Amino acid sequence: MCVNKIGAAPRLPKRLLIWSGLAAVAISLSSLAAFARDHALMINISPSLPYWAIWLERGVMPAHGEIIVFDPPPSALLTAHFGDEPKPFTKKVLGVAGDRVTRKGRTYFVNGRVVATAKRKSMRGEPLDLGPTGLIPHGCYFAGTDHKDGFDSRYAAIGWICRPRVLGVGRPIL
Repeated sequence: MCVNKIGAAPRLPKRLLIWSGLAAVAISLSSLAAFARDHALMINISPSLPYWAIWLERGVMPAHGEIIVFDPPPSALLTAHFGDEPKPFTKKVLGVAGDRVTRKGRTYFVNGRVVATAKRKSMRGEPLDLGPTGLIPHGCYFAGTDHKDGFDSRYAAIGWICRPRVLGVGRPIL
């Protein structure tokens, strides 16, 4: 039994304090695990975007102008440049579902606005096939960068970036 002196706060039993502390730790760890499941810090080693640190929000679908983080599709060209298990790509969303992608020569337009120009050959001299044009399908994106050597939707090896390959939105932090 707790005895209380006049004006003194009641003393909690040690066992209650220990269980309360353990519960607080469990709740904190659970919240941290949920946060880690939905977020990640990514380091960008490609010069195609000016950011080297990106905060990934998993499962969030990007809007026009945001950074999309996605798993690139398998291809011989991708394997030759990035290995058998390439890391996720980060690009800027240049077009969203319903936008119209057109091409004149090797210059790409989204809704009539110039967004990118495709090279004829890769940095290693392989021919680069041109990517898709037309109405961007539901759940898909046309993504790219301003960098002349960016490997993105302007090339057939990447093409439309559709929902199953999207990891989430990248938020530049550095």
